[in-house]
Amino acid sequence: MEIYLVYANAINNSNKFWSAKIEENNLIVQWGRVGYNPKTKTHSFTNSQQAINKYNNLVYEKKSKGYQESQPQVDSCSIGDIRRALQILNTLRPYVANKNFNPGYIESLNNYLKLVPTPLGMQIDPRTVYRTVEDVDHQIQLLNSLLSTEQLQQSKDDSSEKVVSMKSISKNFWRVV
Repeated sequence: MEIYLVYANAINNSNKFWSAKIEENNLIVQWGRVGYNPKTKTHSFTNSQQAINKYNNLVYEKKSKGYQESQPQVDSCSIGDIRRALQILNTLRPYVANKNFNPGYIESLNNYLKLVPTPLGMQIDPRTVYRTVEDVDHQIQLLNSLLSTEQLQQSKDDSSEKVVSMKSISKNFWRVV
């Protein structure tokens, strides 16, 4: 059993993760800021059911605080998540173009950061996550290239697999200024 949760709130400078996994009678919990070394705590129990109960309680607690399921690294992603990410990026684009960083922009940015865990440093300035429309377009182009690759692979092997590898783009996903 393993889970990775993310909490993002750009206005409140929150960009955190929390993860937990069960190994035999132990519950290993890690938490911290996305992109930084995690803190780790191991809870030891006399049996696996106790570890599972603690796991379920902690997951419930985190989700009730606004944490959402995500993935620790963007190595692979479902086609559905890529499409959602593209939809959010297309929503963000006009905000960035007009330098309109209103609550609609912030909400869309938070949704994107929950879907695509992103190391943004210790101080988040929502106005500089995307400095230009070109930054948004760069990510749109990379994500669209994954969808094109998936369609080609599906037509070749007629696989019903709906997950694509993002390893080829992960290093170039966030443009360095």
